[in-house]
Amino acid sequence: MKSTSRLGAWIAFIVGASYFLIPLIATFEFSLRMRRGEYSFDAYRAVFADPQFQATFGYSMVMAAITIVLGVLLVAPTAYWVQLRLPKLRPLVEFITLLPLVIPAIVIVFGYLRLFNSSSYLPLTGNETATDFLLVCSYVTLSLPYMYRSVDTGLRAIDVRTLTEAAEVLGANRATILFKVIFPNISSAILSGAFLTFAVVIGEFTMASLLSRPAFGPYLQLMGANKAYEPSALAVIAFLITWASMGLIQLFGRNASTRRAPPASNS
Repeated sequence: MKSTSRLGAWIAFIVGASYFLIPLIATFEFSLRMRRGEYSFDAYRAVFADPQFQATFGYSMVMAAITIVLGVLLVAPTAYWVQLRLPKLRPLVEFITLLPLVIPAIVIVFGYLRLFNSSSYLPLTGNETATDFLLVCSYVTLSLPYMYRSVDTGLRAIDVRTLTEAAEVLGANRATILFKVIFPNISSAILSGAFLTFAVVIGEFTMASLLSRPAFGPYLQLMGANKAYEPSALAVIAFLITWASMGLIQLFGRNASTRRAPPASNS
């Protein structure tokens, strides 16, 4: 019975791995066929040499960094306060943070355009800087489910109340407690949310396209509509970026767990 269950687990693993790996391998193989009759990395060289690739990827990197900072400053204090003082509100907060997964991105961005167009009381589409800020707010909204759950999981893994009370006894104020006591203890959780946010921002298309911003997602779509081999190369690059983010999450999470693990007793 045990060997049968193990065989079933291996079959499920192989089927699942094949489902993801075969299309990726086929895409990678096709991206190498730009030079007729032989394999080459010409498609990748063309992508990296494209000024539009450099501009859009750099723009999305900046937007991702700003989104991560704003997301952490919004989510971490909220999750901390809910766990410390308002635990009964956790179901409501979790429901609110899940809404971006339920409401389509196109609905969110049209709502933003309706609220913040040039004829509204708070116009945020009249110039590039204001539109960039609106796009960052959109990204923060989209990444809210991932950032909140990462931070909330990290907070549940530590004794928030004891740490807070100990810091208060030593005379620390709320800002000091949050930034010098809580943040260092949930750094791996914050990094997990940050990498997930980065992956969301890099691949996002709808909001950047409708707000007419030069982001990486619309560039991917434009290349896919006008090129043959370069889109496959871009797909492989985007996949590697995403999986590099996932690998960094695992690395930082493992290192944090190792640091928190108590030393083994010699007795």
